[in-house]
Amino acid sequence: MRKIIFTEAAPAPIGPYSQAVLIRDTLYVSGQIAIDQASGNLVSGNIMDETKQVMKNLGLILKEAGSDYSQVIKCSIFVKNMDDFGKINEVYGGYFPNNPPARETVEVSGLPKNVNVEISCVAYI
Repeated sequence: MRKIIFTEAAPAPIGPYSQAVLIRDTLYVSGQIAIDQASGNLVSGNIMDETKQVMKNLGLILKEAGSDYSQVIKCSIFVKNMDDFGKINEVYGGYFPNNPPARETVEVSGLPKNVNVEISCVAYI
């Protein structure tokens, strides 16, 4: 059984995709960027603030589905500049203090809306 997950608390998709899809007890959360839902603006200025907003958006979608960060089993991180890796890790690690999920981090040449980081995840319910 496939269920589309959507919350108005997180930014709406900027293309033809769902915020998340739940199949049985596995949740697939689409890549999130640093859009502040309240203002509709991108959070920018520094990579740490951008990463915090991305993680907040992921958390809002996880919550809507009945999950949370402790149930995340895999993340994919896409960064525009691998030099930001340490700062992204610093923020990201705060959300997974114990038994962090599996993960890959990939440097890419460009991301939607010219952001610096995008993160997706898979979790269970």
